[in-house]
Amino acid sequence: MSGKREQTGELRQRIERHIEAIGEFTATPGEGTTRLTFSEQDRQARDYIKRVMTEYGLHVREDGFGNIFGRLEGAIEGAPAVLVGSHFDSVPNGGSYDGPAGVVAGLEVARLFRENGLKPKYPLEAVAMIEEEGGRFIGGLLGSRAMLGIVSAEEFAATKDKDGIATVEAMRAIGLDPALPGKREAADIKAFLELHIEQGPILEEEGIPIGIVEAIVGLTQIQVTVKGRAGHAGTTPMDRRADALAAASKIVAKLPELAEEQGNGTVATIGRLNVYPNGANVIPDKVVFTADLRAGREEDVLGILEKAEALANSAAGNGIEVEIERQLYIRPKRMSGTVIALLEAGSRERGIAYRPMNSGAGHDAMIFSDYTDVGMLFVPSRGGISHHPAEWSDAGDLARAVEILYDTARALTEAE
Repeated sequence: MSGKREQTGELRQRIERHIEAIGEFTATPGEGTTRLTFSEQDRQARDYIKRVMTEYGLHVREDGFGNIFGRLEGAIEGAPAVLVGSHFDSVPNGGSYDGPAGVVAGLEVARLFRENGLKPKYPLEAVAMIEEEGGRFIGGLLGSRAMLGIVSAEEFAATKDKDGIATVEAMRAIGLDPALPGKREAADIKAFLELHIEQGPILEEEGIPIGIVEAIVGLTQIQVTVKGRAGHAGTTPMDRRADALAAASKIVAKLPELAEEQGNGTVATIGRLNVYPNGANVIPDKVVFTADLRAGREEDVLGILEKAEALANSAAGNGIEVEIERQLYIRPKRMSGTVIALLEAGSRERGIAYRPMNSGAGHDAMIFSDYTDVGMLFVPSRGGISHHPAEWSDAGDLARAVEILYDTARALTEAE
């Protein structure tokens, strides 16, 4: 027993060290983690992740979308792999745990395989994915969607950030090669496992260290462009104006009410808003904003989407034009019953309390769930805080989750 406690203690220390190290790669030191995809901070983090993968004896490669893989080969030639990991990008001024906790989990599961002398029949891969958050390239979940072919290589290459910089241009700027193979066939993936912080208060309030995710909320994102006519703030009469911001603000103000009317836990968020030309004494002629719409039932996702688009279109007229672009739609997803059973068994055998949960946040796991068996664990978030510099999860909880993932990956890879 003392040997197991010692191993868990060392695991906890490694997890803390890795998360602290990755957290140093931020564009906003002292003001949280800002690590946008294909930025200098992305390059620094990926160099660290690849170095650890190499130290852990994994074969390292990057794909044509910038996702990182560390592979422990299996005994069965050509067999599909079990992937364990998450994303390593962040929201602006976010925390150190959202994403990297799952990346570190994948690294440490692979290390435990080697420490314990396990030889998998099916390959094991630690994976670190790009652009889950959509912090640079609108839409989110881009690394997993591109990897699985939901976004084609051509669509990926044509995707640009708010400054007009294309993904492939940004990749080359940090030394990545978009010409590398990208799409991965579903037949090449046996299962996907992801650890994530809860980003909510339930586990902490109930004093339970592990949440086993059963389903993930459905979500859609739209971009609304409201066009008006610029003019002088002092000389243009009120009845002669086509103020794009005034029209857009009516949409923004009403959207939360529509979510409440939809009910069933439906939520709506205006996450990004840009005003042009953004002058203090100029009537705005264009406003571009995003609306993130989520619900646990697909009928509610579709319901709030229809209402949001009708609301936006209602602002048109009197010199105002409205354009709506649907940028992302993902229906609610259920996790694999087979993998859930393995996660539950691992928790029971180690004497770790757990509870079933649904996720109100989107994750790469929901993309994989259409192609392979998927399982996901949550660990408590202190104060339920996430997407904020104060985001924090206990390394002991993370270590327990890694051990459960290790047991599950061992079963899925049929390691001996």
